[in-house]
Amino acid sequence: MNDASRQTTEITLLGRPYVIACPPDQEDELKRAARYLDRAMNGIHSQGKVQGAEKIAIMAALNITHELLEALDTQRESESSLSRLSERLEQALADTPSPDDSKPSS
Repeated sequence: MNDASRQTTEITLLGRPYVIACPPDQEDELKRAARYLDRAMNGIHSQGKVQGAEKIAIMAALNITHELLEALDTQRESESSLSRLSERLEQALADTPSPDDSKPSS
């Protein structure tokens, strides 16, 4: 693929524009991610404790990664809990006598 046929999208982070290669079908997701990152970077920048766009970007990346890992841990815990609940339900159903079991034999 040559440069002329490459699709690009412009995003803005900390007021600076960036042109990013992006397939057209992923442009909305890229812009959504850029807005999220920009908010995270602006939050760090507004605190005034971290100077320099690169350091702010690294801190934002660390914060977002932390959020992602917490969400993944929560998801795994939920899936595990759901799996245990499903096993208990299956066991309870297996232990329940069927209607045919309660009929007297002739």
